[in-house]
Amino acid sequence: MFNWEGVTEFVAVAETESFTAAAKQLDISTAQVSRQVSALETRLATKLLHRTTRKVSVTEAGNIYYQRCRQILEDLESAEDAISDMQSHPTGKLKITAPVTYGEATIAPLVNNFLKRYPDLDVEVNLSNLKKDLIEDGFDIAIRQGNLGDSTMMAKRLSSRTFYVCATSEYLDRYGKPEKPADLEKHNCLQSMNEFWYFQVNGKARNIRLTGNLRSNSGHVLLDASLKSIGIVQLPGDYVCPHVESGELEVILEEYRAPDQGVWALYPQNRHLSSKVRLLLDYLAEELGDAPLL
Repeated sequence: MFNWEGVTEFVAVAETESFTAAAKQLDISTAQVSRQVSALETRLATKLLHRTTRKVSVTEAGNIYYQRCRQILEDLESAEDAISDMQSHPTGKLKITAPVTYGEATIAPLVNNFLKRYPDLDVEVNLSNLKKDLIEDGFDIAIRQGNLGDSTMMAKRLSSRTFYVCATSEYLDRYGKPEKPADLEKHNCLQSMNEFWYFQVNGKARNIRLTGNLRSNSGHVLLDASLKSIGIVQLPGDYVCPHVESGELEVILEEYRAPDQGVWALYPQNRHLSSKVRLLLDYLAEELGDAPLL
């Protein structure tokens, strides 16, 4: 690994022909410049500068070293300019995966807005309820919901989802309104593929296994059934909130509502976080936020 200590200081001295002027240019002390250049000469076992009380000049070896170092520093400056430009105008490929329903309703429109802002990007959005292997499948970002469990991935919290228990007034008038989670055992609970509904009872999380005459892996199917007064649902706010606000659905058991679940962006920890990925992560976090839907 190349040791850069003293190189920038030496180049500044060679160009200004003064330790004092070099220190001013670099915004450090003259003593520090002198110390770093001396350490560089010791490391190289070569005298790079002629020093007199009135002038500083490069030696023959110093001139050769200066020419090479100057070119390297110019290349580094050019590289930084390229990165800075990429941050303003990111290019290249971005591959993203997200759950189907949440991806269609929330993530994809935001990604499209991001793509409109940065049209030089080449974006692939893969919507699937299967948990893709980010490394094997080459994804830059995966959107996940709920408890992440053990993961070797880095995670950035983007937002949260609130789960509401809802039913129509027609259903509740016909079968009665549950007053506590245990009362749901007497009701038709429209089920996702998860066997449990989540609650908080006396400050503690509690999962209750319920039954009903409809089971589906689609939140829209369950929502439609609830709107038709077939039964009670527990769904995230992005499904039910518009219908609660319109009066079609009524939220029940609010005092037992489970803590919000996180919405996360996962990305490989062994992969350098490029500016385009960082820009998208920041954009999603800013747009999604944590504002409650109700």
